[in-house]
Amino acid sequence: MATADSLSSTASGQQGMQVEPSSEKHPSTYENSSPTDAKAGHAISINEDDGEHFHPDPFTPFNDLPPERSRVITIRAVVIGCIAGALVNSSNVYLGLKTGWTFSANLFGAIIGFAVIKFFSKTFAENFPILGGGFGPKENNIVQTTATAAGGLSNVFVSAYPAMYQLGLMSSDPSKDFWRIVSLTVVGGYFGFFFGTPLRKFFVIHVARELSLVFPTATATAMTIRSMHQAVSGEAMAKLKTKALSISFSAALVLRVVSSYATGILWDWHVFTWIFQWGHYKNQAINVENWGWMIEWTPAFIGTGMLVGLNVSLSFYAGSIIAWGIIGPILVNKGVAFGVPASEDPKWDGYVSFASLSLSASNKDTPSPRYWMLWPGILCMIAVSFTELALQWRVFVFGFRALFRGCCKGIAAAGQAAGKKMNWAKARSQQELVDIVEDPADPSERVPAWQWGPGLLATIICICAVMGSEFDMPVGMSLLSVVLAFLFSFLAIQCTGVTDTTPLTAASKASQIVLGGATKGEHWGVAHAQKLNLLGGAIANMGANQSTDLTADFRVGFLLRTPPNQQWFAQGIGTIVAVFLAPGIFVLFATAYPCILNSEAESCSFAAPSVSAWRAVAIAVTHGPVDADHVMQKDPTFPIPPSSGYFAIAFAIFGSAMVLVRHFCLVGKWEWVRAYWPNTMCLSLAFVLNQTVYGLAMVIGSLAAYFWEKRNAKSFDIYGYAVAAGLIAGEGIGGVINAILQIAGVSGDVYGSMVGCPGDSC
Repeated sequence: MATADSLSSTASGQQGMQVEPSSEKHPSTYENSSPTDAKAGHAISINEDDGEHFHPDPFTPFNDLPPERSRVITIRAVVIGCIAGALVNSSNVYLGLKTGWTFSANLFGAIIGFAVIKFFSKTFAENFPILGGGFGPKENNIVQTTATAAGGLSNVFVSAYPAMYQLGLMSSDPSKDFWRIVSLTVVGGYFGFFFGTPLRKFFVIHVARELSLVFPTATATAMTIRSMHQAVSGEAMAKLKTKALSISFSAALVLRVVSSYATGILWDWHVFTWIFQWGHYKNQAINVENWGWMIEWTPAFIGTGMLVGLNVSLSFYAGSIIAWGIIGPILVNKGVAFGVPASEDPKWDGYVSFASLSLSASNKDTPSPRYWMLWPGILCMIAVSFTELALQWRVFVFGFRALFRGCCKGIAAAGQAAGKKMNWAKARSQQELVDIVEDPADPSERVPAWQWGPGLLATIICICAVMGSEFDMPVGMSLLSVVLAFLFSFLAIQCTGVTDTTPLTAASKASQIVLGGATKGEHWGVAHAQKLNLLGGAIANMGANQSTDLTADFRVGFLLRTPPNQQWFAQGIGTIVAVFLAPGIFVLFATAYPCILNSEAESCSFAAPSVSAWRAVAIAVTHGPVDADHVMQKDPTFPIPPSSGYFAIAFAIFGSAMVLVRHFCLVGKWEWVRAYWPNTMCLSLAFVLNQTVYGLAMVIGSLAAYFWEKRNAKSFDIYGYAVAAGLIAGEGIGGVINAILQIAGVSGDVYGSMVGCPGDSC
């Protein structure tokens, strides 16, 4: 789910899979999430109807797979995968603009792919060979791989691109920039695709055991696919999963569309507004309403809560309580932060907005509570991300070790060809036997260098060309962005393999900081520097995102013995869908809800916390005096209230300390405390996101899943993830339909009722 920019883990505990000793569930892709505490390299088990299956070594492929034809990349697999991925991609843009959370399509694609193609394989077995015929786990893996690719690349459309529009760095109409955006997405996406290809050999084969790269979500996906293809019991379980997913998807979609015509009744329960309207405790009730305390029946975040578990959801909601229930009211009471009237109607006297980010109403001298708390939240998220990355230093050690072995192997081979033994080089080229992971793919099934090498070179050239011609980025800055994308992708893949979290926040923000330093001495106008900063961060984001997705898919294929060259083609085809669909959905939402692109908007249906974070970093790292062309912000001082800045530093130190304590102190006999240790990334996210409803919805989902699993673990193993996935995707697609209705002029704000809404507006 990740992961404000993406916390890229999907429920690693789903389908009964456990990566011991931790059984805690994790979010699917929210960039701004702290890595989980799951430990890799332990035995993995899966509970099924026919008993307990034990997989003693997570670094060996499954040996109990049914026989299957050699060519498993089929038209039906690719088409179904693209459709499943397209649904998730569309949903991700909606959900990402709402809260910054996005979700991977891997398990969704695996379940949907099984249901549809299993039906085709039986129904059209004789008359339509293209649709019918045998269907096994490897082809199911192709569906999942295609879906993951088609569902990717949405992250930059809920972060970097809207930030450029909010800073006035693009045209006023996103539809006019469509092909510019597509061109950048194509080169960025395929750059990550090509340079991620050889990383399979490094991360899945060479250093997997050394670094304990178990890729929990990928392993869960592989085990789910395997279980669904286990004779009669697996097919029966898959049917139950599919039915649960279909029902929850349909219910969430219908609720999201219908509720827009009666938001205050079916979607948002403004309990304190009801009390205010009834005339009892009016002042107290409206004061609580002003801070956004209500209930929102959002299926997506109830489903998210089912996936992430109580620790993450309670940490997120605790952050909301601290920010919007304690600190915010204190700031207003002490005259440090200020609100603005939210309604001119006298009957709503006392109704105030504390969420303004408009510079005319909220700035460093008269900040709104949201503006004041934006900076501590962002700085803490960045500090926590970098602390987590620093704790993964071993990836560089093992990377250089593997590079050294490769060089020694080349020297030994050259020496042998020249008739010299080169024993020292041969000895140093060997890997410890205990660390060797055997590659199940034959050499003929691997992706040869002549396929990905020219593609990588071509995409680097195209990045320079597109950046230069469309966005006036010098070649040197483009190449720097490419190098940063490559470096941070190594860290992103390693973190995903160990913790099931893709730290896109750290990768993107680190790139922005480095690029900000690189632009300081160039004497560019601030607008140009900000544009290059955001574009460079976008390239790093797309590169890390794509390469991590591809490597994780290779991990699924490794366990299922799927030929990697066929997976590679499936990933490439699915990416075609993503590079056109994600920009299209972004333009759709920007057209339906122009407030997304306007940082001065007082109210908007989309909080877009990732956009705020990207914009804030871009402003901070390009800040400086007015240049000769006067292309600088009017106020040359740093745009942060001093009290907010001091608190931000203290909060960032606190966040990093919490990570260090968890990593170094909560070990051995104290390791059990980790399950209860607050997730400081989610806690700090609540400072950026002024919506308390999402944390509450996640707590509702987490509690429901907790008691469901306690009461009937077998039922939860069968239905739990399917229900959650359906709720998430259903609301997302419902949001897309609402955007279409908005453009058509028949949406809820035109024909709906505002009964139960504060200020007669929801």
